[in-house]
Amino acid sequence: MGLLIRGGEVVTALGRCRADVWCEGETVTQVAAGIAPPPGAVVVEAAGKWVLPGFIDPHVHAYLPLTHVTAKSDYANCTRAALMGGTTCILDFAGAGQEKDFDEAWAAWEAQAAGKASCDYGFHLMIKRFDDGLKKQLERLVAKGLKSVKIYLAYKPALAIGDEDLYRVLEFAAAHDLVVLAHCENADLIPAMQKKLLAEGKTGPEWHEPSRPPMVEAEGVCTFLTFAAATGAKAYVVHLSCAEALSMADRFRGKLKHLYIETMIQYLTLDKSYAERPDFEGAKWVLSPPLREKSDQDALWAALADGRIDTLGTDHCPFDFKGQKELGRGNFAKIPNGLAGVEERVALAYTAGVLGGKITLEQLVKVAAENPAKIFGLWGRKGTIAPGFDADLVVWDPAARRTISVKTQSLDQDYNAYEGFEVRGAPEVVTVRGEIMVRGGKFVGTAGKGRLLL
Repeated sequence: MGLLIRGGEVVTALGRCRADVWCEGETVTQVAAGIAPPPGAVVVEAAGKWVLPGFIDPHVHAYLPLTHVTAKSDYANCTRAALMGGTTCILDFAGAGQEKDFDEAWAAWEAQAAGKASCDYGFHLMIKRFDDGLKKQLERLVAKGLKSVKIYLAYKPALAIGDEDLYRVLEFAAAHDLVVLAHCENADLIPAMQKKLLAEGKTGPEWHEPSRPPMVEAEGVCTFLTFAAATGAKAYVVHLSCAEALSMADRFRGKLKHLYIETMIQYLTLDKSYAERPDFEGAKWVLSPPLREKSDQDALWAALADGRIDTLGTDHCPFDFKGQKELGRGNFAKIPNGLAGVEERVALAYTAGVLGGKITLEQLVKVAAENPAKIFGLWGRKGTIAPGFDADLVVWDPAARRTISVKTQSLDQDYNAYEGFEVRGAPEVVTVRGEIMVRGGKFVGTAGKGRLLL
């Protein structure tokens, strides 16, 4: 039958124009004014609305089993929430450090996602060690289409990679054109600082940030980028949170051919005072790297605007307050780290960033759709509105207003980190490969439609 999005203003990273968007099958086939739909076509009226490319979240934990707790998320609810917020593609991480090898990790995540994901998805492969046997498995995954791997310079001994293995992974990545994502914090300094603070009786969530201050993140950035420069690998710093770490990354811009920086919506809209709320409530906002000073937000927004920060994600990793975050009562080091955000990201960025005068709408599309697609090998299918690209579209109503609340969120979680935030703009219609998945604030699509992008 085909789908026509009619009368809206089409926005890409390159600009905007008033045009109709005609989709046949799963792809966009024409972007032009005055397209006449054939009989039987589905027509969405978009006058007065923005027509945006489906957003991509490059950093999501849709499924994450940790040693003592599992994130309050699965592919069904995470991807549904993503679509409700205008995100049509997520990139997760295959592996959590407990699997015996890469094949087991990959199979586990495939099993979690297949038939349950309602938007398209891909995997970064998590690596904490490297040997000849694992190298062979990695070669097979690269042959299948793997584009990126993730390493941790924190969470020792559960996840942190050693220097020798770090070098070998980066060397392999450089030879096979892989992007290497890195969590950049010093793995030895953090537990030492945690131990010291706890010994002083400083046990509440307000001490999480002092146990891993900006200098610890900046040191991790320095280590990772030094190794990347030595090997020629494509380096991607995940969830950069502060001006000090950004300044460190800037020092390497002439030393690496490919350097990408990612930040998260929480670092742009929340600050460390949330984790300092009394009576353990601050545990709701414990994540790593931690929330920082309000002044760091200005530095991050400026870097999004001028292109030094390439992508905007969420590190979506929800935990309930009751029964999960509460595991850290009396010891902040045991609070499960993470926030939800896959549903709220675009509305928060539109409200605080675009309407707040910090970035343009085109820049939002660039950092939350186009750049993730280009960096992770999805360009040509995802990231913009053009003939031949997947018909992943968002009809955005700029006049919509709402208050974020746990009472109206899509996730099955007992709180919302953005409770009470007033946001403007909302997706009126969201499509995935030509199928309407969200209309008028309700999920109306085919559950499990999502496809692995390899």
